Amino acid sequence: MDQNNGVITVTRDVDAPARAVWDVLADGWSYATWVVGASRVREVENDWPAEGSRIHHSFGLWPLLINDTTKVERSTEPSRMVLTARGWPAGEARVSISITPRGDDACTVKIEEDASSGPGTLIPKPARQLAIGPRNVEALKRLAFLAEGRHRNGDRPPA
Repeated sequence: MDQNNGVITVTRDVDAPARAVWDVLADGWSYATWVVGASRVREVENDWPAEGSRIHHSFGLWPLLINDTTKVERSTEPSRMVLTARGWPAGEARVSISITPRGDDACTVKIEEDASSGPGTLIPKPARQLAIGPRNVEALKRLAFLAEGRHRNGDRPPA
């Protein structure tokens, strides 16, 4: 983990091409599988991951589930996605994911996240990054497992 302006950057090498990682990100129904804290996906807008599109998800543990959304702010296929993840009453977070190829069958994925609005911004950045950093280590591990498994098995999500 590195820090950029107080925001922890989590990096993971993935044994699958950048396209395989992008395909997981573009499969909105897989969101709750790799995003730590997301418990289910209720709806994925038809144009996901186009800019402005949303995933409608829930987070928390049953029976205390909160319904909210994640919106695509920027989408540059197959290398970058910037999201605004809502989780009210805690607030919103800006999440930046970048994918850099390493040859034909491997890539490096980086994720940065920080609170962008709401009560979460009242927590000092170093303290909130202590929670966000390890959570994103696990998120990238899950994302890598999905991409590597799909790549090995030749699976691609339905169009």
